[in-house]
Amino acid sequence: MDFGKIFHFLIDLEINNNRNWFNDNKLRYEEAKDEFVIFLDDFLSKLKDIDPQINVEDPNKCMFRIYRDVRFSKNKAPYKTNFGAYIAKDGRKSGNAGYYMHIEPDRCFVGGGIYKPDAPSLKAIRQYIFDHTKDFKDIIKNDKFQSYFPEIYGEKLKRAPKDFPKNFEEIELLKHKSYAMIHPVKNEFWEQKDLERQLIEIYKCLLPFNHFLNKAVE
Repeated sequence: MDFGKIFHFLIDLEINNNRNWFNDNKLRYEEAKDEFVIFLDDFLSKLKDIDPQINVEDPNKCMFRIYRDVRFSKNKAPYKTNFGAYIAKDGRKSGNAGYYMHIEPDRCFVGGGIYKPDAPSLKAIRQYIFDHTKDFKDIIKNDKFQSYFPEIYGEKLKRAPKDFPKNFEEIELLKHKSYAMIHPVKNEFWEQKDLERQLIEIYKCLLPFNHFLNKAVE
């Protein structure tokens, strides 16, 4: 797998983030994308071995588009400067917890969970944590889990969420707007010979977290 081809393309794209350059280098983009798709296709079967909930067959449906939606953004750069993939039960758009990988020069990370769930899902997750607090804490306070994911990623409410008691002992666990985890990695992470094994090791830690969230949103 030639992740170097992906990195070289993304580095140049960050410097030349405009449609003319992208169109002139469309072949480079397609080649870099193909490398990522080949990797995902091979990796999917290995991920399914540890998580039978994963039922996605097409690696293309795990990838995020490189084209940015700039309608409501001050940043009008037309292209993302990363390759990202999200592998989840019933697909990337299912709303289920899954496994994420983010390839961006000097800003790479792997992770998972659910980032910015819709309002009904968020309330369901909070309720499930409220009802199964010990189970949730046992997952996120596990030593190996903590070594990769010391804290829940993203914004939090300043006050207790609506419909939950303010005096709940673990109210901080319910204030999150996302239930996502990220583990930063260096560029060289993707060039390792045992890359798939290392990814599986990280995702094994995430598995009980994802299954807990999926029980909540179901």
